[in-house]
Amino acid sequence: MKVSYSYLPRQFSDIDDLLKDIKKFVKTGDFTLGKPLEKFEKKFAKLMNSKYAIGVNSGTDAIKLSLNAFGVGVGDEVITAANTFVATVGAINEVGAKPVFVDCDDTFCMNVDLVERAITNKTKAIVPVHFTGYMTDMKQINKIAKKNNLVVIEDACQSILASQDGKIAGTWGTTGCFSLHPLKNLNVWSDGGVIITNDSKLNSKLRLLRNHGLKNRDEIQIMGFNSRLDTIQAVVGNWLIPQTKKIASQRIKNANYYDRHFSKIHQIRIPPRPKGMKIVYHLYVIFVENRDELLKYCHKKNIEAKIHYPIPLYQQEALKFLSYKKGTFPVTDYHSKNIITFPVDQHLSKDELDYVIKTVKEFYEKK
Repeated sequence: MKVSYSYLPRQFSDIDDLLKDIKKFVKTGDFTLGKPLEKFEKKFAKLMNSKYAIGVNSGTDAIKLSLNAFGVGVGDEVITAANTFVATVGAINEVGAKPVFVDCDDTFCMNVDLVERAITNKTKAIVPVHFTGYMTDMKQINKIAKKNNLVVIEDACQSILASQDGKIAGTWGTTGCFSLHPLKNLNVWSDGGVIITNDSKLNSKLRLLRNHGLKNRDEIQIMGFNSRLDTIQAVVGNWLIPQTKKIASQRIKNANYYDRHFSKIHQIRIPPRPKGMKIVYHLYVIFVENRDELLKYCHKKNIEAKIHYPIPLYQQEALKFLSYKKGTFPVTDYHSKNIITFPVDQHLSKDELDYVIKTVKEFYEKK
C-alpha cells in the first residue's frame, strides 16, 4: 500500500462541473478582478465571520500588504515565531523590517509568555503564526499588543476555520492572512491568498495596495503592488469553498483516530490538545523517538511522512544576518529533531490510516 502526502489527484479526480464553470468563465474574458473574484471574496468573508475579504496573490503577500498598510518598514521590528515557514519572515523582510523571533511551545505556536521580553522601542507589529492548524493564544497576544500599542497581523495560512473559544483564526487581529496554496485546507490550482478585516478604511486601502494603488484605470492614489488573486483561481475557489467545513471536519476525525492509537505507543508523545481550541490539522505532527530512523522506515513502506522542519529557520543561511546563535530557541531546536508529520487529509481511507498506524507500531516493536 502507498499512502501519499499529496491528495490533489484524488481531490480533482472528478471535476466535470468545475471544468464547465471554467469554460463559461473563459468566454467572458473577465480575467482581472472579475466577478468570480468578487463572489469568492463575499463567500470567504461569510465563511470567516468577517466583514471584508480581499483576494491577493499569495499568503505571503497577504502578510506583506497588511504590514505595508500600517506603514511597517525600514527601521521597524516585527515579532514572529521562530519555527515558522520562511514565507512569514519573507513578508516582513520584503517591507524592509527586521524579523524578531520568539520561541514556540509544544502547540507549535509562539510561546506568548516570551513575547514581551522581545519588544523594543523599534517594535511595530506582532505576527503570530497559527502553525500546523493550531492557534496562538490570541487573548494574551491582544493584551500585549494593546499594552504596547502594536498592530496584530495573524498568519493564519495553515489554520483556516481553526478557533479559540469559538472565535475563528484570523478574526482576532487587525487583519487575518490566509494562503490558498494547493496543499492548504482550502486550496486553488496555483498560489493565492486572502486578507480578512472588519475595518472599512483598511479594506479600501488593501484593495488599492493589491492593484498598483489604482483608484480607477487612470488615477493612482497610492504606490502599491501587483498582487491580485487571479480570477480563474477564484473560479476554482468558488467550486471548493462549500467543501471547506467538511474538509476540516474530516481532518479532525482522522487526527483523533491517529491520536487514539499513537497514544498507546510509549515512544510517541501526542502534542497538547487545549480545551476551547479547534485544531484543523493542516499538518498532523507528533513527537517521536528515533525520528530519522522512523522516517526512513515509513518511506521504505511507501508512507510519505515528512518533517516540518528539519533545519530551524533561524539557523538557515539566508537568515544569518539576524545574528542568532545556535541554541537561542531550544524548543524550536527540539522540535526540529523530534517531530514527524503524517498524511491526515480528508481523502485518506480507514485502511490507509490503519496502515500508517500499523507501520509505526512495527517499527517500534523491532527496536
